[in-house]
Amino acid sequence: MALDTKKFINALIDKGYTHICAVPCSFAKYVINEAINNAKIEYLPCASEAVACSVAAGLKMAGAKPLVIVQSSGVTNMGSCITSLLKPYDIKFPILTSWRTYKQGDSEIQHKHLATELIKLISAYGYDNFILDNENLDIALSQIQSANDKQIIGIIKKDSFEKVLLDEKHVLDLSKYEKRSKFLTILNDMFKNSNTLFIGTTGNTAREMYTFMKDTKNFYMVGNMGGALSLGLGASKAGREVIVCGGDAEFVMHMGGLSTAGRYKNDVNLTYILFDNEANKSTGGQKTYQEHVDYIAIARACGFEVIDKTISNEIEFKNIMSELSQQNGLKFMHVKCAFDDETPRPPVEVVGVNKFE
Repeated sequence: MALDTKKFINALIDKGYTHICAVPCSFAKYVINEAINNAKIEYLPCASEAVACSVAAGLKMAGAKPLVIVQSSGVTNMGSCITSLLKPYDIKFPILTSWRTYKQGDSEIQHKHLATELIKLISAYGYDNFILDNENLDIALSQIQSANDKQIIGIIKKDSFEKVLLDEKHVLDLSKYEKRSKFLTILNDMFKNSNTLFIGTTGNTAREMYTFMKDTKNFYMVGNMGGALSLGLGASKAGREVIVCGGDAEFVMHMGGLSTAGRYKNDVNLTYILFDNEANKSTGGQKTYQEHVDYIAIARACGFEVIDKTISNEIEFKNIMSELSQQNGLKFMHVKCAFDDETPRPPVEVVGVNKFE
């Protein structure tokens, strides 16, 4: 069974909910799609789950009625906000999280621990929990309403909501940009059989690297979103030449990694390529709504040597990469790209490694 998603959102509106603060999850993508489509409730995409909780707290304290939606791996990100803001200040609002499962041999190893320990984590925060009813809308609403009166986190099971597509006006058109696979293929050809270490960030970036970069030394980071640059910094400080393949949503999740890397700009050989497809591709393709972010200016301010323009052309990309590969230091490039078709996840034997090649 699954809830009628349109009725669910309209019922939330009828109950006075004003904002949905979210970090997208595939389990909740249809709820997010309908929230984007419906002008009577405001969808607030947030850079991280901690940000979502803090924004929701501000909304609640100012008299609005927010609801937070995240995925289970992100419940860890919101821990500090929950334990040092929501708990001591007794701020209550509904939080819904997916509960990602894990089967032995699955390559999505980032979900393995919380697949069994999520309830214990929620309890450690001092919260109760409920499994969101996906058969009866009235019961589901009652459960959500209860989170305005007590500290409780609701858990969303897979396929709890009926399919809703984004209205056409909210669908991205990236047809003028090259697919990311074009740029990854260039990297593969340029660095095949070299000692350069490539780190792929969470989501489709790592999946596409596995398909289109078979001849390079790759690390596919399936979890820890926002941490790819910091992982690369550590490897580079240990003496490796590193190229981090990041994404626009990943860039903003933990921007402290940028300022940290800048401290060591003279000690490393580290290149950060931001592949910007303006979307959370692996969780439904919703926009990241980050048109206001000047990625190049932020990287420059943090101490990176930047390519002072956005790259969207294969030939220009190849020429610039040839130059950067001859230089040491901390380097940044912003690349606009389009979606690739779905590519397979790397198998567990290449994901579950804890040493770089």
